[in-house]
Amino acid sequence: MSTRRGTALVTGASSGIGAAYAERLAAQGWDTVLVARRAQRLDDLARRLREETGTGVETLVADLSAPDDLARVVGRAAGDDIGFLLNNAGINGYGPFAALEPDLLAKVLHVNVLAVTALTRAAVPGMLARGAGTVVNVASQLAFAGSLPPHPLPERAVYGGTKGYVVTFTRTLAAELAGTPLRIQVLCPGLTATEFHRSRGHEPVPGRDQAVHDEGGMPVDQVLDASLAALDAGRVVCVPGLDDPSLIDGLAAAEGAIRAVARRGTN
Repeated sequence: MSTRRGTALVTGASSGIGAAYAERLAAQGWDTVLVARRAQRLDDLARRLREETGTGVETLVADLSAPDDLARVVGRAAGDDIGFLLNNAGINGYGPFAALEPDLLAKVLHVNVLAVTALTRAAVPGMLARGAGTVVNVASQLAFAGSLPPHPLPERAVYGGTKGYVVTFTRTLAAELAGTPLRIQVLCPGLTATEFHRSRGHEPVPGRDQAVHDEGGMPVDQVLDASLAALDAGRVVCVPGLDDPSLIDGLAAAEGAIRAVARRGTN
């Protein structure tokens, strides 16, 4: 096992990308703080990581849509040992916007937007003071699908909007922190072989064993490989499976052109 590297805080760690990322980081020598709603899942993962890697593992059972729970996790993210933050927790709340339950709508916004922002704000100052740190915020390829109709894509106005926020927030933060030692990434996977689509977010998927939704998708390990490679290469936006990074570079070029035209105004 490699030398201890500090502590990584991982939200949404009970399954899918979060659990797999925690396993990968522990194998690299990171102690971990595992955050999710499902205590049994966290306990099972913590036990396995301790046995297989010898690293330290904490568990925080928390619903990030609940203010008191979020405050506890924010406090831990501000700890002076946190060197890696993975904001992976997210819920989809899919469905027609006009019929979306108000409580679920609020939950999506709290988990996908407020928690990501608050946890990043908690972790970044300490990382800057210590001269090192990594933040990975998990968004979605659906952040780039605003104009596309549903079917086969889901009805996703709120979810897509929140993931669009995560992309813009992370890219802008990365620009602000350019020249510092921090590594900032927004990870935008497409359909991934997890259980994400088996729940709209009111309640987590029950049971202790992970399952994969019927739609299948990219294997989780390939998503992680892409994320870690992008971190090593210094790329802010990571879209697993995208072979042509110039498409991402084109976003910045288009934004610059739009701002230039808007500044000139009309004659």
